[in-house]
Order: sequence, then structure tokens, then C-alpha cells
Amino acid sequence: MCREVFEYIQGVDEKPLSYCPNCGKRVKKIISWCHAAVIDPSQEYSKTEKKITEYEHAGLYSHAAELADKYSHKTKDKLLKERALENYKKAGYNFDSTTGNND
Repeated sequence: MCREVFEYIQGVDEKPLSYCPNCGKRVKKIISWCHAAVIDPSQEYSKTEKKITEYEHAGLYSHAAELADKYSHKTKDKLLKERALENYKKAGYNFDSTTGNND
């Protein structure tokens, strides 16, 4: 055995690698832990997201923007804040980029 360490990522359904790609000798398979995370959004987030989307589909951009803006302040969600700003623009609000004030 050459004892050369290598990593070979395989799917669960794939046939296990049997031979070392460096020396051709049989390998000892070591399975590492899977470090995956599944984020399950809160019910409040899901409800808010659904309502924002409903407003957007109905063309009620000011309503969507207000809800997204309010929730983004609460959660510190930068992407939701950007979405709120886009909806404000669609609703006809014009923000001065230098002062942050709207006309």
C-alpha cells in the first residue's frame, strides 16, 4: 500500500472505488461525515414571503415593498431589503442615491 491519501467523492449509489489511482493497489474506504445544513424557514417568514409574492403578482408593489421593508428591518435580511427597494421603484418611488431620501 502506498499510503498516499486522496479524496474521491462518490454518490451513495455509485460502485465503491477499489484501487488507488496513484499506485493501483487496493484501497481502504473511509466515509466522512456529511456536513450539510437544511434551513427550514420559520412560519412567520414563509407567511410574509407568500404575502409579498401575492402583492407582487397582483401589481401591488407599494404593499409588497412596505411589507418587505418592514420585515427586512426586523430580520436584518439584506436581500429582502433590496427586494423592498426594487418594489418601491416599481411602485413609482424615486430615491435620491446620495441622500437616501425619496422625492
